[in-house]
Amino acid sequence: MSSAPGSPGGRGTNTLPPPARRGATLIPDTVVALITVRAAREALTRHAGASTARLGLGTPRATASVHEGSARLDVSLDLPYPVDIAQAGGEIRHYITERVSHLTGLRVDDITVSVHRLVPGESLRRRRVH
Repeated sequence: MSSAPGSPGGRGTNTLPPPARRGATLIPDTVVALITVRAAREALTRHAGASTARLGLGTPRATASVHEGSARLDVSLDLPYPVDIAQAGGEIRHYITERVSHLTGLRVDDITVSVHRLVPGESLRRRRVH
């Protein structure tokens, strides 16, 4: 009877050290920032009910700082106008925090969401007098 590879009873196999001694996966700041941008797009689409491109919103921008299993995120994005900025910001911040944490396994200790600009909806753009 043979044992599974890597199991303690296997012949000629190397046993792995316990998980705590195997090391850690490090995710670079730039990768966490890219994941944050993706999460921000998803959050904006959920909030506005349409894609950011369809709404005329620019691509969100993000920076991340990762240290000892936690991340600090800074996000700058456009919002469709009219909007309750405080409510939208809170919902977007919450979504990004949950999504980045889920995808990276990092704890998000701090997140700053800044509104870069407000973009009027199509109906408001048509009503403008030039």
